[in-house]
Amino acid sequence: MNHTVQTFFSPVNSGQPPNYEMLKEEHEVAMMGAPHNPAPPTSTVIHIRSETSVPDHVVWSLFNTLFMNPCCLGFIAFAYSVKSRDRKMVGDLTGAQAYASTAKCLNIWALILGILMTILLVVIPVLIYQAHR
Repeated sequence: MNHTVQTFFSPVNSGQPPNYEMLKEEHEVAMMGAPHNPAPPTSTVIHIRSETSVPDHVVWSLFNTLFMNPCCLGFIAFAYSVKSRDRKMVGDLTGAQAYASTAKCLNIWALILGILMTILLVVIPVLIYQAHR
């Protein structure tokens, strides 16, 4: 038997039985054992780079491609959005930002021209109908 188990069964004071706290402490020492390394435990810190968010405007470009595509601006914006996403996946944030900026500009123009064309397609037939009436 090892020393900690022997002290567990032998009372400290020969005349009195050991109290609960002393038995519990000795039992924990016997179960866990003495520390093997007196040096404090070391920790490892991992720094994770926070990626700056570069929006690639793919959803907006896809919407403009499917619904408002005057002069194919929506399709061109979609192509630039995909290029922006590819650059972001490679890790070229500057290139991704440049393609995303171009895609955003093309999406704005596609949206403005699409809304104007929709308004004109509604207003012109109404004006023609009223003129013939």
